[in-house]
This record gives sequence, structure tokens and C-alpha cells, in this order.
Amino acid sequence: MPFDLSERFVDEAEQLLGAALPESYRTAMKSENGGVVEFNDDNWELYPIADSSDRKRLVRSCNHIIKETEFYKDCEGFPENALAIAANGCGDQLIFLREGNSYSPIVFCWSHETGELEKAANDFAELKNPSP
Repeated sequence: MPFDLSERFVDEAEQLLGAALPESYRTAMKSENGGVVEFNDDNWELYPIADSSDRKRLVRSCNHIIKETEFYKDCEGFPENALAIAANGCGDQLIFLREGNSYSPIVFCWSHETGELEKAANDFAELKNPSP
């Protein structure tokens, strides 16, 4: 269940990552920290940004983007400069790629089976919530 997020936690995530997140992603996560987007007729669960403002939010954000990215860095073929932002439940990840001191707004789909990247959207804002 998505929930709003204080700017403070977005800033903390960027400090830990050492890079700025795309603006459209920052805006979306502050409004709904988590949720679902659709790509290739599949629903993708967005990883939240860590929120320690209270116990409930801490638990809801325990699978945050930094933790999930650290897990996938050990997987063969996962790009070194990638940030995992969503999963389809089958091992594939939606990712941003780091370019210098920031992450590109382009969203890619990383296949856990082949290691290949497919462009999912030119900007996070292009990804839509699935229809009810």
C-alpha cells in the first residue's frame, strides 16, 4: 500500500546512493512511496524509499530501493550502475542507470534470465498505474 514520503527521506536516499534521483521519480515517490506501474502487460511493484518516521512506515519500506539494489548487485548480469526500482515478481527489475552524479530518467527493464536491458520508458512519468 503506497503512502506519502517526506522530502527528507528522498534526500537521505540520494546521499546514500551518492547520486540524484530523476525528478519525476522523486515527485512520484513523495506522493506515493511504492505502488504499482504497468509495463509489457505486467504489473511491477515499486520498491519504496526507506522511511523511518515511525514503526509502521519503517516496516512498509523495509524492501527499499537501496536494499533491493544491493541484493541484485550479486546477480550475474545486473549492471553495476543500476538502481532497482520495481519488480514483476518473476525476477526481472525495472532500473535506472547512473550517469555521473545522477540517475538517468530513462527506465529500463533488466531480464534476470538473459541480463539484457530493454527500454521501458524515456521517463518514469510515462509509466502508468494499471487499470482497476
